[in-house]
Amino acid sequence: MADNTESFSTPPADQLPPSARRVAESLAAVRADGRVVVLTEPVRTAQAAATALGCEVGAIANSLVFLADGKPVLVLTSGRHRVDTAHVAGLLGVAALDRADPPSVRAATGQAIGGVAPLGHPAPVRTLVDEALADYPTVWAAGGTPDTLFPTTFDELVRITGGKPATVARE
Repeated sequence: MADNTESFSTPPADQLPPSARRVAESLAAVRADGRVVVLTEPVRTAQAAATALGCEVGAIANSLVFLADGKPVLVLTSGRHRVDTAHVAGLLGVAALDRADPPSVRAATGQAIGGVAPLGHPAPVRTLVDEALADYPTVWAAGGTPDTLFPTTFDELVRITGGKPATVARE
């Protein structure tokens, strides 16, 4: 599917909301293109983002924050499936992986649930990047707010997050 360019705009970074501006600045620091797009309407699910962008749901990188032994872990997973928390806990060598509550997500990322970006956080967050995202030439990740995203690739996502590629779901 082609990107649906009518459903978003690309404003200058200084016109973005503060969380999205931090993401654009972080992107610009690690690559030449700090482009963050603003959708005409906020999206709360991977399917809604895919519909707005005109791409497959699997090309949406969901940013999910979990707690492992009390420390945040960011799992960037393909929108086509759910994280297998028991499997990921095993990968991390912890007894359990628990979904972070909204205050914990904001503390770890500086962003609210629904718009958590893979970068632009106050401090580095341990990150796993779903290997299923490698199936897509363009991956779309949240840009810091529910109505902002940015295009990237699997390899770039691993590089810019310092993340570890992993199988995070069992399909």
